[in-house]
Amino acid sequence: MPSIKDTNNQMIQFVFPEYTNNLGTLHGGRLMDWIMLVGTITSSRIAKGPTVLGATDSIDFINPVYVGEIVILDSWVEYVGKSSMEVIVRVNAENVETGKRKFITLSTLAFVAVDKDGKPRKVPEKIKPADKTEEDIYNKAKERRKKRQPEIDKREEKVIHTVDEAEVTRYKLQTTRTVMPEDAFYGQMMSVGKLLKYTDESAGILGMRYVKGNLVTGSLDNLFFYTPIRVGEVITLQAGVTYTGNTSLEIAIKVYSENLVKETLNHTCTAFLTFVHIDSNGKSKKVPPLKPETPYEIRNWKEAELRREVRKQRVARYKSGKV
Repeated sequence: MPSIKDTNNQMIQFVFPEYTNNLGTLHGGRLMDWIMLVGTITSSRIAKGPTVLGATDSIDFINPVYVGEIVILDSWVEYVGKSSMEVIVRVNAENVETGKRKFITLSTLAFVAVDKDGKPRKVPEKIKPADKTEEDIYNKAKERRKKRQPEIDKREEKVIHTVDEAEVTRYKLQTTRTVMPEDAFYGQMMSVGKLLKYTDESAGILGMRYVKGNLVTGSLDNLFFYTPIRVGEVITLQAGVTYTGNTSLEIAIKVYSENLVKETLNHTCTAFLTFVHIDSNGKSKKVPPLKPETPYEIRNWKEAELRREVRKQRVARYKSGKV
């Protein structure tokens, strides 16, 4: 059986202009796509076949990445259950002229091994910690998985198309697109990286309309996936502004997939993204205030404040070097 160290994978990407926003920094959705890609590769090697993302803990972007820099994504598996795996992706960026590296983010992902029909299957390989350090990492990963279970147990209930945060706010945007073969990673299933890229783009458009200026992605909060999306289906992304701070705002975005032939509509996920308003020089800029008015908006605002406090503590921990 492999140890945690034996599962290590590394992916390196050069940041071309086509990967950036209009300010010359790496697009958040593009980086999320890369994170999910290397995580999928890492989990697929252990699963000996296709995997899909079941959940991701919060992703915080600590430093910007510029054109010409190199992005290094290191990934490994910390725990293997019956059909699921706890995968880590650590991202650093390197200045090719100075060789200096900076920390960008650390992602904790839960992947599920699936068969050709997208149904969970048993992972044939297990992880065996090589020493006390790896044993501690293994146990912490196992505990993370346990904490997620209550939300995972609600999957069948969440698949049903219900009204949520993205649909009960005054400032909202809806986009629709067909899932094409180039959006797939395995066979007929949509790549989660592509989905998060589209999610970030839709939320970003709404955010820019609201602030009437430039935005950069700051974070993605805990995210659970309830059903896979397949090629040929239509996805609808409904984004709504739920909270505004001094220089940042939160946008909830709901994704659901529709099979036009079978006439089915499934809720895939609801994501919460935070964006930072910046000027043309990359400096933080004030966000126009939003005053919640309806009972739904007030509820969303209070829940967003709780997420914001947790996020501040998490980012402070990262910036202090406690990753």
